[in-house]
Amino acid sequence: MILDASGTGAPGISASRQIDFSRSFAAFIWTVSGWHQLLLAALSIMVFALTAAPLEIQRRVINGAIKGGQFEPLLLLAALYLAVALSSGLTKMLLNIYRNWVGENAVRALRNSIDRQISIDPAHDKAADDEGVEMSLIVSEAEPVGLFAGSAASEPLLQGGLMLSILGYMAYLQPLMALLVLGILSPQLVFVPLMQNAINKRAAARIVILRGVSVAIVKHPARVGGSKQRQRFDEAFELNMGIYKLKFSMNFLMNFMRHLGVFGILALGGWLVVNGRTEVGTVVAFLSGLAEINDPWGELVNWFRDMRAASVKYYLVADAVKELARSGTQATPR
Repeated sequence: MILDASGTGAPGISASRQIDFSRSFAAFIWTVSGWHQLLLAALSIMVFALTAAPLEIQRRVINGAIKGGQFEPLLLLAALYLAVALSSGLTKMLLNIYRNWVGENAVRALRNSIDRQISIDPAHDKAADDEGVEMSLIVSEAEPVGLFAGSAASEPLLQGGLMLSILGYMAYLQPLMALLVLGILSPQLVFVPLMQNAINKRAAARIVILRGVSVAIVKHPARVGGSKQRQRFDEAFELNMGIYKLKFSMNFLMNFMRHLGVFGILALGGWLVVNGRTEVGTVVAFLSGLAEINDPWGELVNWFRDMRAASVKYYLVADAVKELARSGTQATPR
C-alpha cells in the first residue's frame, strides 16, 4: 500500500510521487499509473471478448422466428442475450470507474509535482510572469494531461478489440459484406489524422495565449482590460473557432461514412438475400454490427485526438516547469 500525500493510506498511485519532466510522455504515464495500466487492460479484454456474442444471438433469434421455429428456444436465446449484455455492461462500468480513478490520481500527482518543482525559496521574490504561468499550469493545464493517463492503454485496447471482434465476426458470416464495411472505414484513416494535426496546432497556440492572459492578470491587475489583453481574447476566439470548424467537419465526414455503410449493407445484403446467398438475420446482424463499430471507431478517434493533445500539453508543461525551476534558482534575494 502506498500512502498518499495526506497519509490516508489510499492504495495505488502516490500523490507525492516525483515526476521527471525531462522524460517522455509515455514515461510520465507509467510513472503516474504503473501497473494499473495492466489491470485496466485486463478489464478491457473482458469487455470486448463478449462483443460478438449478442450479434450472433440476435441473428439466430431472427432466423429462427422467420423459419417458424419453436418459441421456447427463442426465449432462451433472448434471456442469454440479456445475461451477456448485463455482464458486459457491469464490466464496462467497473472499467470506467477505475479508469477515471487512475486519471484523477494522475492529475493530483502532476499538480503536486509541478508545485514542488517550481516552488521558489521564500528568501527570493517570485516574478509576476512566473506566478501567472504557475497558476495556469496547476489550475488548468495539468488536468487534461493527467486525466489521459487513465485511458492511455485501456481505451485503444478496448475500442480496437471491439472493432476487430465485430469485423472478424462479420468476415465469418459474409466476407463480401465485411469487405464492404472495411472499405468504408478506410478513408477515415487518411482524413482523421490530417484534420487532427491541424486541431493540435491550434490547441498548442491557444495554450500559449492563455498563459499570456494569466501572466497579464498577475503582473498588471489594474490593466487587465487593456488592448493587449483584448487582442489575446480575440486570438483565442479565432483559434477556438478554427478548432470547432475542423472538429465538426470531421464528425460530419465520419457520420456520412457511417450512413454510406448502411446504404451499402442494405443494397448488397438485399441483393444477396433476393438471390438466396445469405439470410435476413445476417443482414440485420451486419446493420447492428456497423452500429457497434461506429461507436468504438468514434471513441478511437477521440482517444487519438486526446492523446495528441495531451502529448502536446505535457511537453508544454514540462518546458514551462523546467524554465520556472531555473528562474527560481536564479531569483534575486530580497
